[in-house]
Amino acid sequence: MADTGKGTILQFAPFQSFVDEGFWHKLSSLKLNKLRLDESPIPITGFYAPCSHPQVSNHLTLLAESLPADSDEEPSSLLASQGNRNRCPVPGILLNTNTLESFYALDKQSLLKAEAKKIWDDIYSGKVEEDSSVLLRFLVISFADLKKWSFHYWFAFPALVLDPPATLVNLKPASQCFTSVEAESVSSACNEWRSKSSTADIPFFLVSIGSNSVATLRHLRELETCQNNGQRILFGFYDPCHLPHNPGWPLRNYLAYICSRWGLGKIHFFCYRENRGFADLGLSLVGEAEISLSQGGRNHQNMPNVVGWELNKGKKGLRCISLAKTMDPTRLAVSAADLNLKLMRWRTLPLLNLEMLASTRCLLLGAGTLGCQVARMLMAWGVRKITLVDSGKVSMSNPIRQSLYALDDCLNGGKFKAVAAVESLKRIFPAVEAEGVVMAIPMPGHPVSSQEESNILQDCRHLSDLINSHDAIFLLTDTRESRWLPSLLCASANKITITAALGFDSFLVMRHGAGPLDALQNSQAETSNNVSAIMENLSLSNQNESVRLGCYFCNDVVAPIDSTGNRTLDQQCTVTRPGLAPIASALAVELLVGVLHHPSGICAKAEFANSNDNGSTEQPLGILPHQIRGSISQFSQMTLVGHASTCCTACCSTVVSEYRTKGMDFILQAINHPTYLEDLTGLTELMKSAGSYTLDWDNDSENDDNDDDDDCVEI
Repeated sequence: MADTGKGTILQFAPFQSFVDEGFWHKLSSLKLNKLRLDESPIPITGFYAPCSHPQVSNHLTLLAESLPADSDEEPSSLLASQGNRNRCPVPGILLNTNTLESFYALDKQSLLKAEAKKIWDDIYSGKVEEDSSVLLRFLVISFADLKKWSFHYWFAFPALVLDPPATLVNLKPASQCFTSVEAESVSSACNEWRSKSSTADIPFFLVSIGSNSVATLRHLRELETCQNNGQRILFGFYDPCHLPHNPGWPLRNYLAYICSRWGLGKIHFFCYRENRGFADLGLSLVGEAEISLSQGGRNHQNMPNVVGWELNKGKKGLRCISLAKTMDPTRLAVSAADLNLKLMRWRTLPLLNLEMLASTRCLLLGAGTLGCQVARMLMAWGVRKITLVDSGKVSMSNPIRQSLYALDDCLNGGKFKAVAAVESLKRIFPAVEAEGVVMAIPMPGHPVSSQEESNILQDCRHLSDLINSHDAIFLLTDTRESRWLPSLLCASANKITITAALGFDSFLVMRHGAGPLDALQNSQAETSNNVSAIMENLSLSNQNESVRLGCYFCNDVVAPIDSTGNRTLDQQCTVTRPGLAPIASALAVELLVGVLHHPSGICAKAEFANSNDNGSTEQPLGILPHQIRGSISQFSQMTLVGHASTCCTACCSTVVSEYRTKGMDFILQAINHPTYLEDLTGLTELMKSAGSYTLDWDNDSENDDNDDDDDCVEI
């Protein structure tokens, strides 16, 4: 870069502003809840940092924490930003008017002069030596249209105009202005200054270089000490500008300060810029400027003229931004909730199908400890359609473990869990499409009278309709028999079914296999774009390729019976270790997401870690197991597989065919007659044949003398 010739008027690159959307959201809340009709100036804090890229200048930025808190307490976020090397705080004033007409009527030149007067006073009072950021005071005028979510605003960066203007003697890259020893010392001193929390965000400083070529960064108040020691002094500042021939806007008031406060006519300045967080002397500039000390130039009463209103596309003018799509709290919540999921697709999970997750309709049977956790995990994965089914009410013991309930839900007899859970979900995330259904699930082993039959059958039909209208069903109830009817209906409809069950210190999470029969045989669906249709098609194409995976009941040799009668208090309550439900719930939701993204869907084989047969390396979400069993007491977890049983009381072809043939009559039989399912599936005969086995003792004469062999049994 060629030297800038002597006699050239020093020109500065204007400051540029950037306003984060969170600032406008916070301003809206402040206006609605605290300011109301008050148009008093609001103290705000802007942030800037030295240029860190050779082709991009840094901006003065307004963030949500730039505004004061809704309460009178200082916001913790602003306190946390102190000492942040990338956020040098700059004091400013916001004038927000109540009407657009008032905004246009503001005396902008008077407002600019008033802010410049504060800078001028700070120079003469010595405040600059204590807090040099006051040299960068700024002003923002605005009007917030909270009906249309549009904001008119204009920035001003007051700059004192030297008369006559400063003359540039030379301007070079800093690397060309120091010896190699000095350059290394200056870089080291700058990096040390930037690394200390006490100095990292101080934008103006002195660079003193001794006769031994050792450089030190000092506070402005130490200028006289440096002068008395005969050291070479450069007036340094954090330069937001990247241009190679122009220093940034902060130098304007810096020169006015040096001239007025210290009476210096020749000034060496250092425009500090960096790269990757470290001093970059090739990007930084060192210049020399001459200032004519005019008559009265150091008189406090003679304040210079002022400029500083920000240009908009090269012209003086306000800016307007419309945030109608993002400023509505619900839309903003959706955007914020989806952020982490969308970032996953940048690198880690490029094939993550957020649209499918958002459209998947999930049915949660049970709104207790597991149901609450599963609902929240589903929302975290981007699922937006959730239905909860439960007949219970919120009791005083629930809120501490069931995360969707609060004390108010327990009062006056308690709200229905399904209703209270939906209200809580919508408070957490207003965009969720949640529905609560208050209904008890009919169970085998719980006989019903003839008077109750119509109500029970109505519940059965309602449950069947719910399962048919959803894509994924979670079985989260607290009794074994309450899972039977949903398991049967899911097997018949070929739905993705996830079961989570808790013991005291152990858990089971599993996915049910595909249904045993052609789920499309009686289907009248006209669309093939939804998740259920895709899973049904997968079932058709894969039903003969592999053995089906089992359901929750496939390992049982007896039909489900009443497990709630004659129980003590500890047996009536779900007594588990508190950490169990969150673990099982998280695994259940992860299992669903894995099924939805697997090419084989509901028909995917059981996969194991470190297996060469599962092809897990091709699946970005990892393996897709069948069963996950864990124990907190042992801090252990294992994956198992169980194939479908031909005698299963819930999902075998015999039971599903009988249900499809007889419908509700079959369900009533199963509910009222405990042995009906065992007789139908052949479990009765199986148990009889098992009882007929005899044990033959092998009394080999050759081993009569060997007492140890008396313990050997041959079956």
